[in-house]
Formats: sequence, C-alpha cells, structure tokens
Amino acid sequence: MRTPEEFARHDIRVFVHHEVLAVDPDAQTVRVRDTRSGRTFTQPWGALVLTTGGQPSRPPIPGLNLAGIFTLRVPEDALAIKRWLVEQRPRHGVIVGGGYIGVEMAEALVARGVHTTVVEMLPQLLPTFDADMAAHVEKTLANHGVEVRLEHRVEGFEGDNRVRAVVAAGRTFPADMVIFSVGVRPAVTLARQAGLTLGPTGAVAVDERQRTSHPAIWAAGDVTEVHHLVTGQPAYIPLGTTANKQGRVAGTNAAGGEATFRGVVGTAAVQVFDVEVARTGLSEREAHAHGLQAASVTITASANAHYMPEHAPLHIKLVFERGSRRLLGAQIVGRTGAAKRVDIVAAALHAGWTTAELAALDLSYHPAVAPVWDPVLVAANVANR
Repeated sequence: MRTPEEFARHDIRVFVHHEVLAVDPDAQTVRVRDTRSGRTFTQPWGALVLTTGGQPSRPPIPGLNLAGIFTLRVPEDALAIKRWLVEQRPRHGVIVGGGYIGVEMAEALVARGVHTTVVEMLPQLLPTFDADMAAHVEKTLANHGVEVRLEHRVEGFEGDNRVRAVVAAGRTFPADMVIFSVGVRPAVTLARQAGLTLGPTGAVAVDERQRTSHPAIWAAGDVTEVHHLVTGQPAYIPLGTTANKQGRVAGTNAAGGEATFRGVVGTAAVQVFDVEVARTGLSEREAHAHGLQAASVTITASANAHYMPEHAPLHIKLVFERGSRRLLGAQIVGRTGAAKRVDIVAAALHAGWTTAELAALDLSYHPAVAPVWDPVLVAANVANR
C-alpha cells in the first residue's frame, strides 16, 4: 500500500528485510537482524506498537511441505501462486478449507482453467455462517464447476518433489497445486517472549486504547483479540477493516494522543463468482453457543423492484433474542445488494437496536436499486410477527 520512500517523506524510517528477534520491555529495546547481511543490532524505543499480525495454521499433516502447496496470507504468497499457475500450468487444483479465502481462490483457479476441488472437514462451507445460508454458496460453486467435498478431513499429501494428490476421508484427489487455507492464528511469539498478557482467545489482550499489559506497548491487528459488542466478550476476528481501525488508535495513543476503539460486531463480506455473501453479528449457532435465547427468520425478497429487468432474489436471515427482540446478527446472500445491506444491520447492532427499531428505518427507494419495502425491512417485519 505504501513504499518505504513514501513513508520517508513523512519522516518515518522503514526497515524492510529486518526481523525483530526479541523485545526487552524493561530496557525498552528490540534486538533486530538484517536478513540480507546477517548483522544484528539493538534499537531503543520509548513507545512500541506490536503489529505482527496472524499466520496461517499449518497442522502436522504428512507431505504439507511439498512444492506446489501454498498458503495465502501476504502479497508474496499471491505472487508465488501466480508464478506456479503461469510456469507449471496445473490442470487440477485442490483447496483445503472452505472459508473466505478458500471460496475466493476457487473462483480464481476456475478463471485460470483449473479443475478445482474444495475439501472441507466441516459439514458446511463458511463456518461463520449458518448452514442454511452457506448452502447458497455451495450451490454457487457447483454451478460454476467447482467440486465441493464436505466432511472430508485431509489425511496427507502425496507426491515426489512436488504435490500430486490430496488424501482426504480415505479418498485420493489429483492435485497439481494446493491452496491450504484452514484458518489463521495470532503471531504471538514476540508478545509471549516479552511477557505480554494473552487473552482467552490466545491473542494479545488490549484495552480500548489498544494498550497491552505493558504501559508502553500497544498492539493492533490480527495479533490482538477484540471486544465483541454483541456478546460483550473477547473474540478473535482477524479482518483488515478491524486492523486498520485498531492501528490508527494504537498509533495515536503511542504518540501521546487520545483515541479509543469500542469493538466490533464481526461484519464481513465475500464475493463468490456472481454472488455476494455477507454477515454481521452472531449466527444463530454462535448465539446459542453463547447461551443466548436466539430465534431467527429467513426471507427471500427482490433486491430491486420486481418489474426491473435485472431484478434478483436476496436471501436474508435475521437473528434476534427472544423476548427482548434485540438484534443479534444477520446473513445476506444474493447477486447484488447483499454486502452493503448488511451494513445497515451492522449499524443497528452498534446501536443495540431491536427488530422493531430496525423495521422503522427510513430507507431509500428507487426501482433500480431497492423496492418500496427494502428486503431488510421485510425481514425485520417478519421477525416482529
């Protein structure tokens, strides 16, 4: 997003190809190694902001280190995948994991003419969604030629000097390349070594100013846990939107300013071929897991006026608390309008609204973009009944 030269124009010195080996919170120094020359040196600090991010989960599966098996976390990973596609011209690709990255990479491989199989150990794709909503995504993938294998736990990878097959649930799937995407965990090695407190999620615990358990160390992004505004509890939700907001708050406070980060409701969206998939708050399954007396309604309505030539269905699931009718979450799937409509519910979750307050919103109407009764309002009215 920005080069070291761009930062330099703002009097910020950037050291690329440098690895921090250790943090000394008492002496307030970091020990650094230049990865090109091997030289090490000590850098003092008055305020430290820890943004080591997350790292792909890599469980001990036989053959995981074969050439042609990729994780996708940083731009260098994407470039390596692109080189493999151009130079090796794979015919069969297997994606291990049906989360956000997995379903997006399925589209990317199909666009390159690769026969693609998604292998997922759970009984559904997109585990942060409820199964009935994730089923729309499975259907979309199948309609575009992607083979989806649910409840298939990967047992190993076969090959000589490069991957040739994936073994899952006793079956063998041919693979000239593999995208391994089974989740992210916080990169807390330096934080743990520095003695910083980790929260119940395993990520670094921070307060609303992004300060860690050390008064002069702040942290932000995928290395930290967040406060979930719906549950009131710590959560680990590694998303770029959250990281950017936390980073601004951490930097402001580390430099002596005043800023706070209230928390998140877990809003996210993904494009799967021609379908938008979005969610916010809690799924019905997550709400029950948190001990909430949750109920839900699911409706299908047109994203725009039904007489428009491009009208398309929008599937909306609202999750709310029985009795109080407090909104708990929403999931929306459709060809158009899903991603931004979920933001309406996200705003309502931040405000702690009920389904009745959501139904009373004054939303815009134009035949090309929304019917008189927006689908979000229809879902809220059904919930109220």
